[in-house]
Amino acid sequence: MKTTRNTIGTFAMIALATICGLAQTPQTTISTDYDAALARKLGADDMGMRQYVMCFLKTGPLRVNDPAKRTELMKGHFSMINRLAGEGKLILAGPFMEGGEFRGIYLFDVKTVDEAKKLTETDPSIKEGYFRVEFIKWYGSAALIEVNNTHKKIEKPKLPNAPR
Repeated sequence: MKTTRNTIGTFAMIALATICGLAQTPQTTISTDYDAALARKLGADDMGMRQYVMCFLKTGPLRVNDPAKRTELMKGHFSMINRLAGEGKLILAGPFMEGGEFRGIYLFDVKTVDEAKKLTETDPSIKEGYFRVEFIKWYGSAALIEVNNTHKKIEKPKLPNAPR
């Protein structure tokens, strides 16, 4: 009986030591999905990340009651978005839902806030004060560079002259 207890006790101590040892051994897993060429193409660092500049669009001081004027501002706004996305400078854009004074967001593929400011100066809705903007540098996934290419594949075609 004493031998059985000793055997069980020894086994339990060995098992505990093994489990504790495994818990302290760093586990290294190597992703087999890593694509070095894609990482280089997207400008990714070793963590698959890169720097962007984020821009928050907020309600500006300009109040527009005239529907034709609002349509004109939004037409220029969307035109700028499409142009900068086509140039690869604007990674994503979109409105906030229930954002209060926060109306939307731009994510720019630029290194400095000054570069992003210059890009937003081409948006008539910002120039005229319908929106005001705030900028901040942001560190995020380099995969976001591919968002516009993917979006083109999932957006249904629009009819000519259809409202946006």
